[in-house]
Amino acid sequence: MDGDKNILLYPFSLIYSVVTDLRNFMYDTGILPHHEFRLPVICVGNITVGGTGKTPHTEYLIGLLRKNFRVATLSRGYKRKSSGFRIVSSSLGVSEVGDEPMQMHNKYPDIPIAVDRDRVNGVKSILNKYPDTEVIILDDGFQHRRIKPGFSILLTDFNRLMINDYLMPYGRLRERASNMNRADVILITKSSEKISPIQRRIIVKEINKAAYQNLYFTAIEYKDPIPVFPQPAAHKLSFSGKKREGAGIVLLTGIANPLLLKEYVAGNFEEIIHLSFPDHHKFTDKDIAKVSGAFLNLNSVEKFLITTEKDAVRLREFTNIAELIRSSAYYIPVGIKFLNDDKDEFDNLIIDYVRKNKRNNRISESQRLH
Repeated sequence: MDGDKNILLYPFSLIYSVVTDLRNFMYDTGILPHHEFRLPVICVGNITVGGTGKTPHTEYLIGLLRKNFRVATLSRGYKRKSSGFRIVSSSLGVSEVGDEPMQMHNKYPDIPIAVDRDRVNGVKSILNKYPDTEVIILDDGFQHRRIKPGFSILLTDFNRLMINDYLMPYGRLRERASNMNRADVILITKSSEKISPIQRRIIVKEINKAAYQNLYFTAIEYKDPIPVFPQPAAHKLSFSGKKREGAGIVLLTGIANPLLLKEYVAGNFEEIIHLSFPDHHKFTDKDIAKVSGAFLNLNSVEKFLITTEKDAVRLREFTNIAELIRSSAYYIPVGIKFLNDDKDEFDNLIIDYVRKNKRNNRISESQRLH
Protein backbone atom coordinates (compact mmCIF):
# COMPACT_ATOMS: atom_id res chain seq x y z
CA MET A 1 0.00 0.00 0.00
CA ASP A 2 2.94 2.33 0.67
CA GLY A 3 4.39 2.04 -2.84
CA ASP A 4 2.34 4.85 -4.35
CA LYS A 5 2.66 7.21 -1.39
CA ASN A 6 4.86 10.27 -1.05
CA ILE A 7 6.74 9.98 2.24
CA LEU A 8 7.18 13.77 2.24
CA LEU A 9 3.46 14.05 3.03
CA TYR A 10 3.77 12.02 6.22
CA PRO A 11 4.68 14.99 8.49
CA PHE A 12 1.54 16.78 7.33
CA SER A 13 -0.46 13.71 8.33
CA LEU A 14 0.96 14.06 11.84
CA ILE A 15 -0.22 17.68 11.97
CA TYR A 16 -3.62 16.63 10.62
CA SER A 17 -3.74 13.96 13.33
CA VAL A 18 -3.24 16.54 16.09
CA VAL A 19 -6.06 18.70 14.71
CA THR A 20 -8.58 15.86 14.31
CA ASP A 21 -7.66 14.29 17.64
CA LEU A 22 -8.17 17.61 19.43
CA ARG A 23 -11.51 18.15 17.71
CA ASN A 24 -12.77 14.69 18.65
CA PHE A 25 -11.50 15.11 22.21
CA MET A 26 -13.44 18.35 22.58
CA TYR A 27 -16.64 16.69 21.41
CA ASP A 28 -16.07 13.55 23.48
CA THR A 29 -15.53 15.57 26.67
CA GLY A 30 -18.38 18.01 26.05
CA ILE A 31 -16.19 21.08 25.53
CA LEU A 32 -17.85 21.39 22.15
CA PRO A 33 -21.60 20.75 22.41
CA HIS A 34 -23.50 18.27 20.29
CA HIS A 35 -27.20 18.02 19.55
CA GLU A 36 -29.50 15.06 20.08
CA PHE A 37 -32.99 14.81 18.67
CA ARG A 38 -36.01 13.07 20.10
CA LEU A 39 -36.48 10.79 17.14
CA PRO A 40 -34.32 8.08 15.59
CA VAL A 41 -31.37 9.50 13.64
CA ILE A 42 -29.31 6.97 11.69
CA CYS A 43 -25.90 8.05 10.40
CA VAL A 44 -24.32 6.36 7.37
CA GLY A 45 -20.71 7.36 6.83
CA ASN A 46 -17.04 6.51 6.59
CA ILE A 47 -13.70 7.86 7.75
CA THR A 48 -11.93 7.58 4.40
CA VAL A 49 -11.81 9.77 1.31
CA GLY A 50 -13.24 7.98 -1.72
CA GLY A 51 -16.24 5.87 -2.44
CA THR A 52 -17.25 3.20 0.04
CA GLY A 53 -20.82 2.91 -1.23
CA LYS A 54 -22.63 5.32 1.07
CA THR A 55 -25.38 6.15 -1.42
CA PRO A 56 -26.51 2.58 -2.22
CA HIS A 57 -26.44 1.75 1.50
CA THR A 58 -28.47 4.87 2.30
CA GLU A 59 -30.94 3.87 -0.41
CA TYR A 60 -31.10 0.39 1.09
CA LEU A 61 -32.10 1.91 4.44
CA ILE A 62 -34.73 4.10 2.80
CA GLY A 63 -36.21 1.08 1.04
CA LEU A 64 -36.17 -0.91 4.28
CA LEU A 65 -37.75 1.72 6.54
CA ARG A 66 -40.25 3.43 4.24
CA LYS A 67 -42.55 0.39 4.45
CA ASN A 68 -43.37 1.08 8.10
CA PHE A 69 -42.07 4.54 9.00
CA ARG A 70 -42.13 8.11 7.71
CA VAL A 71 -38.53 8.53 6.56
CA ALA A 72 -36.51 11.59 5.56
CA THR A 73 -32.89 11.78 4.41
CA LEU A 74 -30.40 14.58 4.96
CA SER A 75 -27.24 14.97 2.89
CA ARG A 76 -24.61 17.64 2.56
CA GLY A 77 -25.20 17.96 -1.18
CA TYR A 78 -21.56 17.63 -2.13
CA LYS A 79 -20.32 20.04 -4.83
CA ARG A 80 -23.65 21.85 -5.19
CA LYS A 81 -23.54 25.53 -6.07
CA SER A 82 -26.33 26.57 -3.69
CA SER A 83 -26.16 27.04 0.07
CA GLY A 84 -28.44 26.52 3.02
CA PHE A 85 -31.36 24.12 3.35
CA ARG A 86 -33.02 22.66 0.25
CA ILE A 87 -35.62 19.97 -0.32
CA VAL A 88 -34.68 18.07 -3.46
CA SER A 89 -37.28 18.22 -6.22
CA SER A 90 -37.36 17.51 -9.94
CA SER A 91 -37.68 21.25 -10.61
CA LEU A 92 -34.20 21.89 -9.17
CA GLY A 93 -30.97 21.35 -11.07
CA VAL A 94 -28.21 19.00 -9.98
CA SER A 95 -25.99 22.03 -9.30
CA GLU A 96 -28.49 23.19 -6.64
CA VAL A 97 -28.72 19.94 -4.66
CA GLY A 98 -25.90 17.60 -5.75
CA ASP A 99 -25.95 14.47 -7.89
CA GLU A 100 -26.40 11.82 -5.19
CA PRO A 101 -29.36 13.53 -3.46
CA MET A 102 -30.99 13.93 -6.88
CA GLN A 103 -30.35 10.25 -7.58
CA MET A 104 -32.09 9.31 -4.33
CA HIS A 105 -34.99 11.62 -5.12
CA ASN A 106 -35.44 10.01 -8.54
CA LYS A 107 -35.55 6.60 -6.91
CA TYR A 108 -37.77 7.60 -3.98
CA PRO A 109 -39.79 10.68 -5.05
CA ASP A 110 -42.23 10.20 -2.16
CA ILE A 111 -39.48 10.51 0.48
CA PRO A 112 -38.23 13.95 1.61
CA ILE A 113 -34.59 14.22 0.54
CA ALA A 114 -32.96 17.34 1.97
CA VAL A 115 -29.52 18.92 1.71
CA ASP A 116 -27.83 21.21 4.19
CA ARG A 117 -24.16 21.60 5.06
CA ASP A 118 -25.27 22.46 8.61
CA ARG A 119 -26.73 19.11 9.65
CA VAL A 120 -28.27 20.45 12.87
CA ASN A 121 -30.15 23.11 10.95
CA GLY A 122 -31.03 20.50 8.33
CA VAL A 123 -32.68 18.18 10.87
CA LYS A 124 -34.55 21.05 12.49
CA SER A 125 -35.75 22.26 9.08
CA ILE A 126 -36.96 18.78 8.12
CA LEU A 127 -38.90 18.47 11.37
CA ASN A 128 -40.37 21.94 10.88
CA LYS A 129 -41.46 21.18 7.32
CA TYR A 130 -42.41 17.52 7.92
CA PRO A 131 -43.40 17.30 11.62
CA ASP A 132 -44.67 13.73 11.23
CA THR A 133 -41.19 12.45 10.33
CA GLU A 134 -40.36 9.35 12.36
CA VAL A 135 -36.74 8.65 11.37
CA ILE A 136 -34.00 10.66 9.66
CA ILE A 137 -31.08 9.12 7.77
CA LEU A 138 -27.89 11.19 7.73
CA ASP A 139 -25.97 10.51 4.53
CA ASP A 140 -22.21 10.90 5.08
CA GLY A 141 -22.51 12.33 8.58
CA PHE A 142 -19.90 10.39 10.60
CA GLN A 143 -17.53 13.36 10.89
CA HIS A 144 -20.35 15.80 11.63
CA ARG A 145 -19.92 15.67 15.43
CA ARG A 146 -22.39 18.48 16.15
CA ILE A 147 -25.12 15.86 15.85
CA LYS A 148 -25.03 12.80 18.04
CA PRO A 149 -26.95 10.19 16.08
CA GLY A 150 -28.87 7.47 17.81
CA PHE A 151 -27.39 4.82 15.52
CA SER A 152 -24.20 4.96 13.43
CA ILE A 153 -23.24 2.75 10.50
CA LEU A 154 -19.60 2.97 9.43
CA LEU A 155 -18.52 1.75 5.99
CA THR A 156 -15.08 0.55 4.94
CA ASP A 157 -14.08 -0.77 1.51
CA PHE A 158 -13.15 -4.48 1.40
CA ASN A 159 -10.19 -3.62 -0.85
CA ARG A 160 -9.08 -0.59 1.21
CA LEU A 161 -9.80 -1.40 4.82
CA MET A 162 -9.55 1.65 7.07
CA ILE A 163 -7.29 -0.24 9.51
CA ASN A 164 -4.64 -0.53 6.78
CA ASP A 165 -4.73 3.12 5.80
CA TYR A 166 -3.10 6.34 6.97
CA LEU A 167 -4.29 9.82 7.80
CA MET A 168 -4.54 12.44 5.09
CA PRO A 169 -2.70 13.63 3.10
CA TYR A 170 -0.30 10.66 3.26
CA GLY A 171 -3.27 8.29 3.23
CA ARG A 172 -7.04 8.51 2.83
CA LEU A 173 -8.24 8.59 6.45
CA ARG A 174 -10.16 11.65 7.60
CA GLU A 175 -9.59 10.66 11.23
CA ARG A 176 -7.96 7.78 13.10
CA ALA A 177 -9.33 4.31 12.41
CA SER A 178 -9.68 3.85 16.17
CA ASN A 179 -12.61 6.28 16.05
CA MET A 180 -14.67 3.48 14.55
CA ASN A 181 -15.62 2.91 18.19
CA ARG A 182 -18.37 5.52 17.64
CA ALA A 183 -20.16 3.14 15.26
CA ASP A 184 -22.88 0.70 16.20
CA VAL A 185 -22.44 -1.28 12.98
CA ILE A 186 -19.37 -1.71 10.79
CA LEU A 187 -19.99 -2.73 7.18
CA ILE A 188 -17.25 -4.18 5.01
CA THR A 189 -18.50 -2.96 1.63
CA LYS A 190 -17.72 -3.98 -1.96
CA SER A 191 -16.78 -7.41 -0.63
CA SER A 192 -16.05 -10.29 -2.93
CA GLU A 193 -18.90 -12.78 -2.99
CA LYS A 194 -16.24 -15.49 -3.14
CA ILE A 195 -14.72 -14.52 0.19
CA SER A 196 -13.80 -17.63 2.14
CA PRO A 197 -14.69 -18.23 5.80
CA ILE A 198 -11.00 -17.98 6.65
CA GLN A 199 -10.68 -14.58 4.93
CA ARG A 200 -13.77 -13.38 6.73
CA ARG A 201 -12.38 -14.45 10.12
CA ILE A 202 -9.04 -12.76 9.41
CA ILE A 203 -10.74 -9.45 8.53
CA VAL A 204 -13.03 -9.61 11.57
CA LYS A 205 -9.99 -10.20 13.77
CA GLU A 206 -8.07 -7.33 12.15
CA ILE A 207 -10.98 -4.93 12.59
CA ASN A 208 -11.12 -5.92 16.25
CA LYS A 209 -14.59 -4.54 16.80
CA ALA A 210 -15.94 -3.80 20.25
CA ALA A 211 -18.38 -6.17 21.92
CA TYR A 212 -21.27 -3.73 21.40
CA GLN A 213 -20.65 -3.50 17.66
CA ASN A 214 -22.05 -5.64 14.86
CA LEU A 215 -20.01 -6.33 11.73
CA TYR A 216 -21.37 -7.43 8.37
CA PHE A 217 -20.10 -7.90 4.82
CA THR A 218 -21.94 -6.44 1.82
CA ALA A 219 -21.34 -6.75 -1.90
CA ILE A 220 -22.24 -4.52 -4.84
CA GLU A 221 -25.23 -5.76 -6.81
CA TYR A 222 -25.59 -4.46 -10.36
CA LYS A 223 -29.13 -4.43 -11.72
CA ASP A 224 -30.65 -4.41 -15.19
CA PRO A 225 -29.68 -1.42 -17.38
CA ILE A 226 -32.24 1.39 -17.61
CA PRO A 227 -32.42 4.08 -20.35
CA VAL A 228 -30.83 7.34 -19.25
CA PHE A 229 -33.41 9.41 -21.08
CA PRO A 230 -37.17 8.90 -20.61
CA GLN A 231 -37.93 8.42 -24.29
CA PRO A 232 -38.18 4.85 -25.60
CA ALA A 233 -34.75 3.43 -26.32
CA ALA A 234 -33.89 2.26 -29.81
CA HIS A 235 -32.30 -0.92 -28.47
CA LYS A 236 -33.23 -3.48 -25.89
CA LEU A 237 -30.31 -4.15 -23.59
CA SER A 238 -29.80 -6.90 -21.05
CA PHE A 239 -26.71 -8.50 -19.55
CA SER A 240 -26.27 -12.26 -19.71
CA GLY A 241 -22.63 -12.51 -18.64
CA LYS A 242 -21.69 -13.52 -22.18
CA LYS A 243 -20.19 -11.21 -24.77
CA ARG A 244 -22.83 -9.70 -27.02
CA GLU A 245 -21.64 -10.45 -30.55
CA GLY A 246 -20.91 -7.35 -32.60
CA ALA A 247 -21.67 -5.00 -29.70
CA GLY A 248 -19.49 -2.28 -28.21
CA ILE A 249 -19.89 0.43 -25.59
CA VAL A 250 -18.55 3.72 -24.43
CA LEU A 251 -18.34 3.36 -20.65
CA LEU A 252 -18.66 6.79 -19.03
CA THR A 253 -17.81 7.04 -15.33
CA GLY A 254 -17.44 9.90 -12.90
CA ILE A 255 -17.08 7.88 -9.70
CA ALA A 256 -14.27 7.27 -7.22
CA ASN A 257 -13.48 3.71 -8.28
CA PRO A 258 -14.92 2.48 -11.58
CA LEU A 259 -12.93 -0.77 -11.64
CA LEU A 260 -15.74 -3.03 -10.37
CA LEU A 261 -18.21 -1.63 -12.89
CA LYS A 262 -15.72 -1.94 -15.74
CA GLU A 263 -15.08 -5.57 -14.83
CA TYR A 264 -18.82 -6.21 -14.70
CA VAL A 265 -19.61 -4.80 -18.14
CA ALA A 266 -16.45 -6.19 -19.76
CA GLY A 267 -17.93 -9.68 -19.84
CA ASN A 268 -20.88 -8.53 -21.93
CA PHE A 269 -19.33 -6.62 -24.83
CA GLU A 270 -16.64 -7.26 -27.42
CA GLU A 271 -15.44 -3.64 -27.52
CA ILE A 272 -15.13 -1.08 -24.72
CA ILE A 273 -13.94 2.52 -24.72
CA HIS A 274 -13.73 3.77 -21.14
CA LEU A 275 -13.95 7.50 -20.44
CA SER A 276 -13.11 7.98 -16.78
CA PHE A 277 -13.60 11.26 -14.92
CA PRO A 278 -13.10 12.20 -11.24
CA ASP A 279 -15.84 11.52 -8.71
CA HIS A 280 -18.76 14.00 -8.94
CA HIS A 281 -17.26 15.44 -12.13
CA LYS A 282 -19.37 18.22 -13.62
CA PHE A 283 -19.66 17.36 -17.30
CA THR A 284 -19.03 20.11 -19.83
CA ASP A 285 -19.90 20.51 -23.50
CA LYS A 286 -16.32 19.52 -24.24
CA ASP A 287 -16.83 16.27 -22.33
CA ILE A 288 -20.03 15.56 -24.28
CA ALA A 289 -18.12 16.11 -27.51
CA LYS A 290 -15.53 13.62 -26.28
CA VAL A 291 -18.28 11.09 -25.55
CA SER A 292 -19.76 11.62 -29.02
CA GLY A 293 -16.36 11.14 -30.66
CA ALA A 294 -15.73 7.92 -28.74
CA PHE A 295 -19.20 6.62 -29.63
CA LEU A 296 -18.61 7.26 -33.35
CA ASN A 297 -15.18 5.59 -33.14
CA LEU A 298 -16.65 2.30 -31.96
CA ASN A 299 -16.15 -0.32 -34.66
CA SER A 300 -19.07 -2.45 -33.45
CA VAL A 301 -22.35 -2.87 -35.30
CA GLU A 302 -24.36 -2.29 -32.11
CA LYS A 303 -23.24 0.72 -30.09
CA PHE A 304 -24.24 1.73 -26.58
CA LEU A 305 -23.37 4.38 -24.03
CA ILE A 306 -23.22 2.86 -20.55
CA THR A 307 -22.87 5.01 -17.45
CA THR A 308 -23.55 4.99 -13.73
CA GLU A 309 -26.76 6.03 -12.04
CA LYS A 310 -25.06 9.06 -10.53
CA ASP A 311 -23.56 10.17 -13.85
CA ALA A 312 -26.92 9.70 -15.58
CA VAL A 313 -28.37 12.37 -13.29
CA ARG A 314 -25.87 14.89 -14.68
CA LEU A 315 -26.13 13.75 -18.28
CA ARG A 316 -29.89 14.40 -18.37
CA GLU A 317 -29.24 18.12 -18.09
CA PHE A 318 -27.64 18.22 -21.55
CA THR A 319 -29.89 18.89 -24.53
CA ASN A 320 -27.15 18.75 -27.14
CA ILE A 321 -26.52 15.00 -27.07
CA ALA A 322 -27.17 13.46 -30.49
CA GLU A 323 -30.38 11.45 -30.76
CA LEU A 324 -28.50 8.31 -31.79
CA ILE A 325 -26.53 8.43 -28.54
CA ARG A 326 -29.53 9.44 -26.39
CA SER A 327 -31.51 6.44 -27.60
CA SER A 328 -28.56 4.13 -26.91
CA ALA A 329 -27.68 5.49 -23.46
CA TYR A 330 -28.23 3.33 -20.38
CA TYR A 331 -27.26 3.51 -16.74
CA ILE A 332 -26.69 0.57 -14.43
CA PRO A 333 -28.45 0.88 -11.06
CA VAL A 334 -26.40 -0.26 -8.08
CA GLY A 335 -27.76 -2.00 -5.01
CA ILE A 336 -26.17 -3.88 -2.16
CA LYS A 337 -26.64 -7.34 -0.76
CA PHE A 338 -25.57 -8.85 2.53
CA LEU A 339 -23.32 -11.89 2.51
CA ASN A 340 -23.45 -14.90 4.83
CA ASP A 341 -27.25 -14.67 5.26
CA ASP A 342 -26.85 -11.59 7.49
CA LYS A 343 -29.59 -9.56 5.81
CA ASP A 344 -32.39 -10.47 8.22
CA GLU A 345 -30.22 -9.82 11.26
CA PHE A 346 -29.20 -6.38 9.99
CA ASP A 347 -32.75 -5.48 8.94
CA ASN A 348 -34.16 -6.47 12.33
CA LEU A 349 -31.43 -4.49 14.12
CA ILE A 350 -32.37 -1.31 12.24
CA ILE A 351 -36.13 -1.78 12.49
CA ASP A 352 -35.94 -2.58 16.22
CA TYR A 353 -33.88 0.55 16.86
CA VAL A 354 -36.36 2.79 15.04
CA ARG A 355 -39.40 1.15 16.61
CA LYS A 356 -38.03 1.42 20.15
CA ASN A 357 -36.87 5.01 19.74
CA LYS A 358 -39.63 6.54 17.64
CA ARG A 359 -40.62 9.03 20.32
CA ASN A 360 -37.44 9.39 22.33
CA ASN A 361 -34.04 9.03 20.71
CA ARG A 362 -31.04 8.50 22.98
CA ILE A 363 -31.60 11.44 25.30
CA SER A 364 -28.57 12.49 27.31
CA GLU A 365 -28.39 11.72 31.01
CA SER A 366 -28.87 15.35 31.97
CA GLN A 367 -32.13 15.41 30.00
CA ARG A 368 -33.24 12.15 31.63
CA LEU A 369 -32.60 13.56 35.10
CA HIS A 370 -34.73 16.60 34.34
